Amino acid sequence: MYKEEKKLIRQQIKAKKAATSPSERTEWSDVIMNSIEIHPLFQRAKTILLYHSLPDEVQTHEFIEKWRKNKHIVLPSVQGDRLILKTYSGKGCMKKGCFNIEEPTGEAFTTYDDIDLAIIPGVSFDKRGNRLGRGKGYYDKLLPLLKAYKIGICFQFQLTDKLPTDAFDSPVNEVWSENGLFALH
Repeated sequence: MYKEEKKLIRQQIKAKKAATSPSERTEWSDVIMNSIEIHPLFQRAKTILLYHSLPDEVQTHEFIEKWRKNKHIVLPSVQGDRLILKTYSGKGCMKKGCFNIEEPTGEAFTTYDDIDLAIIPGVSFDKRGNRLGRGKGYYDKLLPLLKAYKIGICFQFQLTDKLPTDAFDSPVNEVWSENGLFALH
C-alpha cells in the first residue's frame, strides 16, 4: 500500500512542478536559499553537504558557487546503488552523472563526521520532517550515516501533513520552503 501511495504523491508533485514556470522556481529558490544563508547553523558550519539541483528542484547552483570559497562544500555522486560524497572544487570539475545530474569529479569525501550541516532535497516532506525521494533509495542509505543537522528544502506545493514512512526512513531536522520554516523534527 505504501508503494502505491508514494507513487501517487510523486505523480501529483510532478504535475504541480510541470505547472510552475522556471522563473517561479528561480524566485522561490532564491527565497529559500536566502533563508538557509542566514540560518545560524549555516553561518557556523564549515563543511556543508548540498546537492547540485535538477531544473525542477530548489536551485542550488549559484548558492554553491557563491559559498565554495568560504565553506567546504560536499556534493553527492551516484555510484552503483549508493551516493558517495565528493568535494566541490568549481564548475570545471563537474561532469554529467546518473540521471543527467552534474557531479563533482575527484576523490571521495569520507569523513562524514566532519559535515556540520546537510541540505537535503526531496519530492515531498511532511510536518515531522519525513522525506519522500524519487524512489531510488539513495538518500535513504546516506542520511543514517550522517550525524550532521539536516535541513530539507522544497517548494511549498511539495509539503504535506503526513507522508507514508518505512522503518528505514530517516527524517530531517527542519524543512524550509519559500514560505519559511515548515517542520521542526
